[in-house]
Amino acid sequence: MLDTLEWLALEVKHLDRARAFYVEHLDLAIERETDREVAFEAGKTTLVVRRPTGVPRGGLHVHYAFSTPAAAYDGWYDHLSESFELEEHVFGSAKSLYFDDPDDHCVEIGQSNDEGEGITGIFEVVLEVTDLERAESFYADLGFEVADRGSERRRIRLSGPTDLELWEPQLGLADARGGVHVDLGFGVEDPQGAADRVADRACAVEEVEDGVRVRDPDGHYLTFR
Repeated sequence: MLDTLEWLALEVKHLDRARAFYVEHLDLAIERETDREVAFEAGKTTLVVRRPTGVPRGGLHVHYAFSTPAAAYDGWYDHLSESFELEEHVFGSAKSLYFDDPDDHCVEIGQSNDEGEGITGIFEVVLEVTDLERAESFYADLGFEVADRGSERRRIRLSGPTDLELWEPQLGLADARGGVHVDLGFGVEDPQGAADRVADRACAVEEVEDGVRVRDPDGHYLTFR
């Protein structure tokens, strides 16, 4: 039902520090900036870093994953290992590296089949939830499908316009955590129709300038536009 991931917003303490990190280390171009937030072009998705001066705030300690063409991965590893202590994991034939940004977000860069070079998009976002069954049902009604379940059933991976990992509170690979009050934007043909599918379980539903915003049962913000 949801077609594209339009944006992921992260909470940061200092815009200048976050701006420098994403420009200097990840070579992201700036799309726009104000005194509250900076938005970067992350391939097909916008990554927003935002000071906590309003609502939605942006997510805290979010683990999320950038995609990069498989041939570009080793270059990222060499470049980032000069400044960071990286952790690497292999998933089938694909490799991913992990490191933390200055605000304790766990950044992953994973090999993909994308064409081009550099960062090509965001292929995964991890959300912390308190009730897996409730969260799975909520996102299933938005068109997400179960791709994998953790062995102890404390986490579920859903596929959609981006993969969503739903985690009960825990530490994952590279000591990553699921984000809280994460702000996500999705492109969808019928924004109001998407909101109506989950309105009975949402904490809030409101019309905003560019669509309809829903707050899920765990406090994550989803904007449909």
